Amino acid sequence: MIRVTPTISIDESLLEVSFVRASGPGGQNVNKVATAVQLRFDVKHARLPADVRARLIERAGARMTRSGVLVISARRFRTQERNRADALERLVEMVRAAAQPPRVRRATRKPRSADARRVDEKKKRSATKRLRGSPRSGED
Repeated sequence: MIRVTPTISIDESLLEVSFVRASGPGGQNVNKVATAVQLRFDVKHARLPADVRARLIERAGARMTRSGVLVISARRFRTQERNRADALERLVEMVRAAAQPPRVRRATRKPRSADARRVDEKKKRSATKRLRGSPRSGED
């Protein structure tokens, strides 16, 4: 079991780690050695609270498959061990972030002084523009 928070743990049997060849620069080594890690975590069958599971699925976005598996790719390092640790760390961080309930937004009212300030500014601007025009003779 991987400890995420004091109340949430991830069962390691739901993790599937596979090693693939990394793309990008790296010389001949990149063509020979499968150092990139693809970590698959079955979110649908994980023992997570319903709200945490829902937030995790929402946060995962395109990394979530239709069957409810979260796929994390790690290819930052040159060794399998470091990439595996990086993938696990990123999974734990995602679950930890999903465990935090979103902050409740409390509606606030703008102060009357803000409205008054806006109207005053509009009046000043209007007066400035009015003075720019040519003088009007014989109004009415």
